[in-house]
Amino acid sequence: MTTVFVRHPVSDYKTWRKVYDAFAPVQKANGVTAEAVYQAADNPNDVTVTHEFATLEAAQAFTKMEELRKAMQNGGVVGTPTVWFTHKV
Repeated sequence: MTTVFVRHPVSDYKTWRKVYDAFAPVQKANGVTAEAVYQAADNPNDVTVTHEFATLEAAQAFTKMEELRKAMQNGGVVGTPTVWFTHKV
C-alpha cells in the first residue's frame, strides 16, 4: 500500500472542502482506497490530505492528473503543494 501526503495552504477552508468533497468520485475511480483531511492546529487554512493506493504507480498517476490540478485550483490552493509518497511497514 502507498500513501500520498499532500500539504498545501488554501485561501478558505470551507470553499476548499466543498470542492474536495465533490471530487470524491474521481478519487475513487482513480484508485484512492482511503483518504483523510487534517488542518494545522494553529491555522485552519493549512491543510494536509492523505490518499491511500494499492500501488506507487497508481498514486503517482493520480497526482499527475490534469483534473486534480484543476480541482485544486478551483478549491483555492495557494502556491505549490508539498507532496510525498510513503509505504506502510
